[in-house]
This record gives sequence, C-alpha cells and structure tokens, in this order.
Amino acid sequence: MDVRSQILDAPTDDGEMAAVVTQPVDAGPWPTVVIFIDAPGVRPATREFMDRLAGNGYRVITPDLHHRHGRLLHFEPADMANDPDARPTITGWLASMTDAQIQDDLDSALAVAGVPDDEKVAVIGFCLGARAVVRSMERMPDRVVAGAGWHPSFLADDEPDSPHLAAAGLAQPLYLGIGDADQVQSIAMHQRFLDAVADLDHVDVTIWPGADHGYTWPGYPNYDADAAEGSWAKTLTMFDSAFG
Repeated sequence: MDVRSQILDAPTDDGEMAAVVTQPVDAGPWPTVVIFIDAPGVRPATREFMDRLAGNGYRVITPDLHHRHGRLLHFEPADMANDPDARPTITGWLASMTDAQIQDDLDSALAVAGVPDDEKVAVIGFCLGARAVVRSMERMPDRVVAGAGWHPSFLADDEPDSPHLAAAGLAQPLYLGIGDADQVQSIAMHQRFLDAVADLDHVDVTIWPGADHGYTWPGYPNYDADAAEGSWAKTLTMFDSAFG
C-alpha cells in the first residue's frame, strides 16, 4: 500500500514541535497509531518503521519528543560509536524530559493532525517510549485501545508514581517484547511491572531469546530479525483486533 508523509508544526507550551504524519495515499478514514520514539530521536529508521506501519492501513503520528532542544534532532549508530558527545547529549535530553511533557506532546500531535478528541487511538513505543505507552493507557483508558512496547525501558522505579504501581489496572491490550539479552534494561529491571500484570490475560509479555536492546531496527548492530518480526506480527494482530 502506497503511503504519504508530511511534517506538521504543533504548538506546545515549550514552542513548536514537529509531528511526522504518515498514512496511506488512498482516502481513509484510517485508524490512528501514535509512536513514542526511543532515545536517538526521529531518524530515517523511524520513518521507515512509520512507512511500514502506515502501509498496513494506519495513520501514524510521531511527535518529536526532543523538540525542546531543537527540531528533529537525532543520532545514528555511527554517531554513537564515533562521537564522544553523543551519549552525554542523549542522556541530557532524557534527563530533561518528563512524563507530563510527553503526554502534553501526545495531545498536541493528535490535535495538529486533526484527530478528534473522541477518536480511539493505539500507541507504540520503543525504549523510553514504552513507558509513555503505559502512561497513555493509564491516563486515557477509554481512548487508547491498545499499546505496544518494544525493548522497553523505565517501566518500574522507586518513585511514588512509578508505572508499575498502577499497571494491574490496565484495561486495554498491551504487548511488551523484551530481549533476554538486553544490556540496557534487563528483565530484572522490569520485574515489578511484570509481576503487576502477570494475572492480566490481555497483557502479552514475550521474552525474545538472544535479543538485545534496540532489536527493532534493520541494519543496526542490535537488530534481531526474530524479535523484530515477531513483534511486528503480535503488534499488528493486536491493533487490528482492537480497532475491529
């Protein structure tokens, strides 16, 4: 299915934010899926993922969560390997980002894309984006019909509002794909969250053998075809069912 993309400028309390929108060329309406980026930002690999998802019959919206530091800033694997400032820069971006800001960015992106307030949406996130998926599902249980987190991060911490504390109340389907060789966020780091959702039949936690953090992205050092394609299959099946 052919797709088309555009970049919209969404007003936020912290200035304009780019929101990338990709959808089938054919007239819709198409159900909406929002992507929450991982730490390296909106990059060509993100756009390729959006194209594939949109090609399955979805309007895909990706807010530029790093917009408070510049427009569509991103790093590639080579940058991470060769630029000594890359990791400290990304760490700084993450440290300055709050759950509330991300949720505000979600609302702004949906608004600028013309998604009505009462329209159902699904969400998907990678790394830190998986935490935003859970936050969205907790905040808008009647609007977010499904969520997916690939190689998630920060699902449990020691703060009084840690995502795992409300996870048992998640009302909609959630898929989490975790690599058992994740060197960034191990299974043990998620255990409190996993324990909280263990009795929820609509939560699918799949552990991918040998997969490391960032298994999603073809051509990247940590790409794992089994984990990536398995996550694609599980996510699309869940989204298709959720939107009916």
